[in-house]
Amino acid sequence: MRDVLVVGGGILGLATARELTARGRSVTVLEKEPRWAAHQTGHNSNVVHAGLYYAPGSVKARMSVAGNRSMAEYAREHGVPFQRCGKLVVATEESQLPALRVLAERAEANGVPVRVISAAEAREHEPEVACVAALRVDSTGIIDFPAVCAAMVGELERAGADLRLSTPVLGIRAGSAGGVEVATGTEVLRASTLVNCAGLHSDRIARMAGLRPRARIVPFRGEYYELKPSRASLVRGLIYPVPDATLPFLGVHLTRMLDGSVHAGPNAVLALKREGYRWRDVSAADVAETVRFPGTWALARKYAYPTGVDEVLRSLSRRRFAASLAKLVPAVGEDDIVPSGAGVRAQALLPDGTLLQDFLIEEAPNQVHVLNAPSPAATCALEIGRHIADQLRG
Repeated sequence: MRDVLVVGGGILGLATARELTARGRSVTVLEKEPRWAAHQTGHNSNVVHAGLYYAPGSVKARMSVAGNRSMAEYAREHGVPFQRCGKLVVATEESQLPALRVLAERAEANGVPVRVISAAEAREHEPEVACVAALRVDSTGIIDFPAVCAAMVGELERAGADLRLSTPVLGIRAGSAGGVEVATGTEVLRASTLVNCAGLHSDRIARMAGLRPRARIVPFRGEYYELKPSRASLVRGLIYPVPDATLPFLGVHLTRMLDGSVHAGPNAVLALKREGYRWRDVSAADVAETVRFPGTWALARKYAYPTGVDEVLRSLSRRRFAASLAKLVPAVGEDDIVPSGAGVRAQALLPDGTLLQDFLIEEAPNQVHVLNAPSPAATCALEIGRHIADQLRG
């Protein structure tokens, strides 16, 4: 019998396995794909967030500030590409200034060093930016999260962990001698404890294990463009808008990557498949599950118009996407951007249409389930791994 069986080979599953292995636990990791970090981890903007956006005292806020430090330390120790480039959060009109000040106060409450700067000072950092004021956040960084996962896999292999790719979980039940039994299609694995870090399928794994999670995963696709190489000099670092406090998404932003390219996005549209990276990626079963869930309709009543319509139109129109970017950097035009892939966010949704914004981790006998881990979960991965290991110790 294994000690701990971790479902999910993204950054959270690997970070949890790494922490448990370091504490002397024998660990098996199951990943249904043929490679590690295949979905959310491998399709995000690779930003190490500072922790300024989140409600003071929330799990997200505490873990983000700690994760910003621990992820940078991990990168230095393991030779993972990392750059602490800082970012600007810009108010593009006077009406956004109160929200910018609230964001600065929240950052201060969370222990994140920020400075409110003038438009002229903002242009010293980003000469092409348009704003009336901005928030300078020096601790934000960029990293290669798949490379972080590769480093963790190397550590786990050296420590003797049992790492299994192309191994989907097909069934879970309580073990006859205690613990849990997990069917993979080729065998039944037995373990004392199950840890669910299955991301886009975390609610399904929880239900398979006998739980009735209060939240349902609803997939949102975020589509990216990037600036053509000849126009990449328009952006030096990271430029974000003042976020809409009523939405869990940060809005379309510009991010200079480690290779010098500049990514733009993401937007947010409902995906028609849990791993639906394109409009033509459709799963009838996934769509039916989303449509049957009451929370989907409650969410639609709140946000379908104008927010949802605007997001869909922007998804279908490069001109509209470029216009969003031009609010931040007016020199960006439709001919300056090219498509650059997409990611799918596993957003936990309650039956009343509430989008869960904090991390959600539920426990059951011999089980721990990570049921909501949206951005900045990658930043917080090492901290979440420690938290789960502490829970299992208790």
